[in-house]
Amino acid sequence: MCLAIPARIVELLAGDQCRVELGGVRKEISLALVDGAAVGDYVIVHVGYALTRLDPEEAAQTLALIADAGIDPARALGGEHPAPGAAR
Repeated sequence: MCLAIPARIVELLAGDQCRVELGGVRKEISLALVDGAAVGDYVIVHVGYALTRLDPEEAAQTLALIADAGIDPARALGGEHPAPGAAR
C-alpha cells in the first residue's frame, strides 16, 4: 500500500532537499516539486517527494484520519529514528 503522508519540514538542505519530521521520525525528501516551502510548513510526502504544501489544520485532520484507520503515520513515513533522549 502506498500512502501520501503529511509531515512538517524541520530543515532545508542543499539541492532541493529537506528533512521532515512526523512523530519523532525524520526523513530526507525532495522539494523539487514544491515551490517556496519553508521550515515549519507541512507538506504531503509520497515516495521521497513533497507533492504540495498543506495548512496545519488540514495536516492534523489527515493524520487523525490515518490514525483512525489503524495506520501509524510516523511508521508509514519511515526514515531516521532519533536516539532516545536526543533533541528534536
